[in-house]
Amino acid sequence: MKKLAVVALGGNALLRGDQKGTIDEQEANAFATAESLVKLIKRDYNIVITHGNGPQVGNIMLANSAGYKMFGLPEMPLDICVAYSQGFIGYIIEQQLKNVLEIHDMERDIITITTQVLVNKDDPAFLKPTKPVGPYYTKEEAEKTMKDTGSIFKEDPRGRGWRKVVASPTPLVIINKKTIESIARGGQIAIAVGGGGIPVFYVAPNKLQGIDAVIDKDLASALLASQINADKFFILTDVPKVCINFNTPQEKALDRLTIAEAKRYLEEGQFPDGSMGPKVRAAIHFVERSGKDTIITKTTMLGIDNGGTRVTLV
Repeated sequence: MKKLAVVALGGNALLRGDQKGTIDEQEANAFATAESLVKLIKRDYNIVITHGNGPQVGNIMLANSAGYKMFGLPEMPLDICVAYSQGFIGYIIEQQLKNVLEIHDMERDIITITTQVLVNKDDPAFLKPTKPVGPYYTKEEAEKTMKDTGSIFKEDPRGRGWRKVVASPTPLVIINKKTIESIARGGQIAIAVGGGGIPVFYVAPNKLQGIDAVIDKDLASALLASQINADKFFILTDVPKVCINFNTPQEKALDRLTIAEAKRYLEEGQFPDGSMGPKVRAAIHFVERSGKDTIITKTTMLGIDNGGTRVTLV
């Protein structure tokens, strides 16, 4: 019986920091990522792919804002923008992975699932929104938007302007998780939980509604992995292994990291929130709930023996 893996793609899987974000660039990056994914498939894994959407959803919000300013078009809320991003990123990954599979003479259906993720509207994160999203505004524009919409804006610490900030609530349930698991265990490939999923809550009994929030994509991917009983969870990033004392003369790459060690290093500040922290927390989430391993590594190391850092229960 084949093993089931959830693979969380890092942001550079589609768009790298030194690029403009053209479709040609994103397709080339997705093709290269797909070559690494095939290594895992060849090792007898069925896979579910998840992905980030930071640059892309920011561009969607920027286009939204421009349409409102120039033509008076209604601005779409953040949950709709996340849904947009899931569709077009999923399309790019589907197409390029299909191209790579054909080169390797492998036949798979690839299905992108627009994924909603349930959150609690009373999550404490909503009392203190901190996650910046979308374009930069002048102070005057931000104040007007806050007055018109009730949104919260904060000034960028680097002086680049004002940005909308939203909550980052804890994901609770992956909607349609049974279908995602069924597709993957049937030997096909599902792309799901894009950008952490579309945050939704019950506005009334049996009535879901979107909410202005951003769910951490690694944590949502870990939740998906545990809820579909995955055998392994891969978190792909831009470094081969997790390191302590990163970018110092004392830097040390870790081949293995127990849950106890991971928690201790987090408390010591070894893994900041802006870099490795969310990935390590997501690894802890999956390992504690499943008893199975998480691998944190670089995309090109996927499917290689002893590649990356193995996060284990003990």
